[in-house]
Amino acid sequence: MKTVGFMIVGVGGQGSLLASRLLGQVLLQTGKEVKVSEVHGMSQRGGSVVTYVKYGDAVYSPIIKEGEADYIISFEKLEAARYAHCLKKDGQIVVNSREIDPMPVIIGAAEYPHDVLDKLTEQGLKVDAIDALTLAEEAGTSKAVNIVLMGRLSRYFDLDVEEWMKAIDTVVAEKFREVNKKAFMLGRNFEE
Repeated sequence: MKTVGFMIVGVGGQGSLLASRLLGQVLLQTGKEVKVSEVHGMSQRGGSVVTYVKYGDAVYSPIIKEGEADYIISFEKLEAARYAHCLKKDGQIVVNSREIDPMPVIIGAAEYPHDVLDKLTEQGLKVDAIDALTLAEEAGTSKAVNIVLMGRLSRYFDLDVEEWMKAIDTVVAEKFREVNKKAFMLGRNFEE
């Protein structure tokens, strides 16, 4: 089996660590070798962060270089654009369609480029964009955007949903499991 690489990108405070732990756990359950990096970047709320996950028969490093990512899971549109150069030619981006204004936009030094997803698609990239915040709120908490996106990502794998539920049971505190399972299923089953 070839190595499969994932980049989880967003801004600090959005739950990329939990998302990478969940993804790492479900992949570990397949019996393959899995490596997960620490969060890289400004992990305080608002700074750009990236986490790498790789799995396969033999994985030597979790780090993904330009053109090596099979999947990019992005919690925010600009972060998808920032890391799009890391995607393989036939790779897949799963992205939250909501916008989070970066500091230059907040202070009025720049405008948010609202056409960023259109530009990614025009470049020939496969982009699966959903409003993960609305689905997370429907599940019961705005903090579950990360799990909604994991649910959406799960559509691209031949892994039984029960394996994902088992992984949620392993990595999520008991009092948050049901809301996270609901968020996961909303992301997985959403149809536009």
